[in-house]
Amino acid sequence: MCEGYVLEWLDTLVTVTLNPVKTKISIAITDDVATIQDQVIVQKNKVQSAIKSTVFTLDDEAKIKCLIKKYHSSLITLLDQALEDMALIADNGPIRQVLSTIVSCLDELLTLIEHRFTSYLSIEERVPATYLNGVKKELSKRLSVIDKKLRGYAAYQPSFTILRQELEKFLNQPSDKHTYIFQEILYIKDLCLELERLEPVDSNAAYSKLDELLINMNFNSKTYIYNLTERLATNVNDIEQPDAKMDSLLFYLKLFKQYHKKPGIIFNRKDADLHKQVSNWFTQEVFYLEKQIHYSIVPIKGVATPKEVVQKEKIKLLSILSVDQMALILRAADDLKIVMARSLNSVFKNIVPYLSTPYQENISYDSMRSKSYSAETRDKEIVIETLQQMIKRISDY
Repeated sequence: MCEGYVLEWLDTLVTVTLNPVKTKISIAITDDVATIQDQVIVQKNKVQSAIKSTVFTLDDEAKIKCLIKKYHSSLITLLDQALEDMALIADNGPIRQVLSTIVSCLDELLTLIEHRFTSYLSIEERVPATYLNGVKKELSKRLSVIDKKLRGYAAYQPSFTILRQELEKFLNQPSDKHTYIFQEILYIKDLCLELERLEPVDSNAAYSKLDELLINMNFNSKTYIYNLTERLATNVNDIEQPDAKMDSLLFYLKLFKQYHKKPGIIFNRKDADLHKQVSNWFTQEVFYLEKQIHYSIVPIKGVATPKEVVQKEKIKLLSILSVDQMALILRAADDLKIVMARSLNSVFKNIVPYLSTPYQENISYDSMRSKSYSAETRDKEIVIETLQQMIKRISDY
């Protein structure tokens, strides 16, 4: 066990000496500020050494985990208090200067623990509110800097735009709607760190360096996965011959399989991981192309005189559900064998031409099929709510 309380000096400085609620503070001399700041850095180095010593000198994993958790929670408590002190001292420049140094040092110590000793933390614990607010501001600034770095690279724009929107939407959820845990915050911190390390290059490759990173980080945003598969589908569909299309699709699949995924991490814990969703999309696309190729090479036994075909205008059913929502229902119906067909593609091909929405008269069955693999959470909720209303109505019959 570590001797004494190595955070004692910093603790007293933050919770008592610089706390305007408990002490009348008067630091006016520049030399005093510089001296205190120097001492803060000395104490930070002392705590840093103590943390490392805890891990490398103790043999008992349980004791190490206990001490690392204590350091982490104590540092967060001190950071919360330092931020509260700063909020209360708006007009005292020297004290704010000292507190700013303290906040920076505490953040450095937390970063050390969160990056090097993550395995000893309880990542399912709730993130304290004050600490969370500080982290949100820090991450927002980092994303702005990364945005400027990538702005001149067209190949990175679609993915990064989605990435930033998804992260900002996630970080700005109301406290009554979402309880943040350390696992989520650590994921975003790690992702920002990797983005900062990313060296952008101009490239026309199917997967950009940013795509490789997001695949590696298991960034399973539905919007991003849909964008990625749409870009791949566009590249494949630009090729006319089915055989050449298949070669291209299999090449993209091979590349995708070669990008490994970091174990134990995921952006959205409520959805399937990125590899599973994209692999499922590839499976369906390969199956669809195989059928196309098969039917294109069936020999013609004879040439018949073409008959005039009079196409009757299809009478379409109007649905209040969106294309994405109808896609979910049809896919589920196929999975549960409520409707029977040779393939999922056949289900969409035979049903979709007879459907329309208030905003879309002619719906592409191929597009709807693709959307069934990358549904938004809100679309799922609407479909489930609609089905529950149908269940209630059937119960009333």
